[in-house]
Amino acid sequence: MRRIAAPYVLTPEGLQRGVMIEVADDGTVTALRECHAPDRQESLEWYNGILMPGMVNAHCHLELSYMHGKVAPHGGFAGFARGLRAARGSATPDEMVAAAELRDREMWSAGVQAVGDVCNDALTFGVKSHSRISYHNFVELYGLGRRSADAAEEVLAKALDAGLRATITPHSLYSLRDETYIVATRDERLSVHFAESAEEVELYQRRGAMWEWYGVAGFEAPFIGRYASPTERLLALTPPNRRMVLVHACMVTEQEVRQIEGHFEEPPVWVVCPLSNDYISRLTPPVEVLRRCGVRVAVGTDSLSSNTDLDMVAELRAMPSVPLAERLVWATEGGAEALGLGDVFGRLAVGRRPGVVLIEGVDFESMQLRPSATSRRLI
Repeated sequence: MRRIAAPYVLTPEGLQRGVMIEVADDGTVTALRECHAPDRQESLEWYNGILMPGMVNAHCHLELSYMHGKVAPHGGFAGFARGLRAARGSATPDEMVAAAELRDREMWSAGVQAVGDVCNDALTFGVKSHSRISYHNFVELYGLGRRSADAAEEVLAKALDAGLRATITPHSLYSLRDETYIVATRDERLSVHFAESAEEVELYQRRGAMWEWYGVAGFEAPFIGRYASPTERLLALTPPNRRMVLVHACMVTEQEVRQIEGHFEEPPVWVVCPLSNDYISRLTPPVEVLRRCGVRVAVGTDSLSSNTDLDMVAELRAMPSVPLAERLVWATEGGAEALGLGDVFGRLAVGRRPGVVLIEGVDFESMQLRPSATSRRLI
């Protein structure tokens, strides 16, 4: 039995002072007790920071870890797409696997308990099957020329054979025909890149960098002209009973958020990836819109093709306008809900094994994360 305390603990009731966590040898939380005199407690581990459950990285592309530093930042959608194509295949399979293994270990040590990971091949499945992190694999379907899900079906079968949780999902609304998007929404839990950039929104008005790229590439996109926006297309094509994870949403309006919330039987989870958005287009996620609408929010790092690290604390630090306690819930409980793991991870509750993580480098006067703030796993 370990007894652990700190100035603040993220409990199901919020950030609280004077709390001690008792954890069994197998990682099960056995009690949350009052602890107002830690110096008088026998065998107590005291840490100067915030204690919280293991974090959930709700949107990642582990298989792109080998692209670290290979795509130039701030090039907008078109520049990012060109850089991504140029960097693909710039490492051997062994190098790709080694890069994924390194980042998997780093995430675990930093306190990441679960990951919503986007997959286009089976390269990382061996890494994940031996990892201590719980992965939900979103096997991505994209390609405007595709008319079936055969490519994704093959990857899905390999994921399931490796004992991994996996579902097929559309990549986005701009990268699939209507009929193929519908095929890709057959599974219950979906994760879709949504309203990520101005170029994506402009596409529906036949203008902007994405529209120009479609013309140069010769893509057939019959949905253009049929729908006025990504939101209109999402609502027209996605069954209301799907459990949606909507990623990025930098260009979404409050009216659109409320329309989307009203469409689905179970409210979607909106995943913000602030450092990736800045890396690609110098955009910011619509955190104040999401907060006003009272929706469920989670946090992701995206990939190392569009970020400098897979550091959840850095993502939290990039949203200082949001109260710290709220950000911590997004990075834990919000992510667990996004992956359908809300009854397992995301909360320090008796009987669960959510991991215990320490965030250090907190300014307790302002309740903000200092630039030096880091996280590390205790359990």
